[in-house]
Amino acid sequence: MLIRADFSRRAAVAPQQYQWVASPQPGVERVMLDRVGGEKARATSIVRYAPGSRFPAHEHPGGEEILVLSGSFSEGGTSYPAGWYLRNPPGSGHQPSSEEGAVIFVKLRQMPAGETRSVRIDTRDASRWTMQGARASCPLFTSPGECVSIERLPAGARVFSGPVGGAEMLVLEGSLHEGAQQYGRCSWIRLPPGEYPEFMAGGTGATVYLKTGHLAGAAC
Repeated sequence: MLIRADFSRRAAVAPQQYQWVASPQPGVERVMLDRVGGEKARATSIVRYAPGSRFPAHEHPGGEEILVLSGSFSEGGTSYPAGWYLRNPPGSGHQPSSEEGAVIFVKLRQMPAGETRSVRIDTRDASRWTMQGARASCPLFTSPGECVSIERLPAGARVFSGPVGGAEMLVLEGSLHEGAQQYGRCSWIRLPPGEYPEFMAGGTGATVYLKTGHLAGAAC
């Protein structure tokens, strides 16, 4: 299965374009944002858990990255409410579930084999944030191959200060603009390596999940 699998091209999905597809587990649905492979795939998705739904225990050979968008997501007896960022390295395993229901942003099989760090960050913790002028940043993960953060931008602020080795964004609050094009809350955008000086926060500002650098050598 190939969905937006040419990483040399732009891709964008607005919430009104979401197509929810049932997963193999009852009560769990997903929006496939990009995908290379079948049920076990390199994939970026929005996943929705109905209350009381769960997956059986399983491993992630290529790692898994999660941002909890709403509700509460659980694994290993620990619950993570909206705002938590989880990173499970290659070879790790878990048994995910949600008693109250949850919506999460998930990236699968996109980590190098040598990555070993397990990350758990509560982005609601004010101590995690740093100010850069009027812009606030919550760093989530940094390596030679990628940088992941949540950025809180004032109105009119540019997202990028220079060229990037590819970028991926999920608008969490507010909106982004690129010229006349607007990307509202819950919009997902993927950009190949290049320069994007026209990407700016909208009139009420924007809070954005931002990953850069990871597409510099990406191929279908």
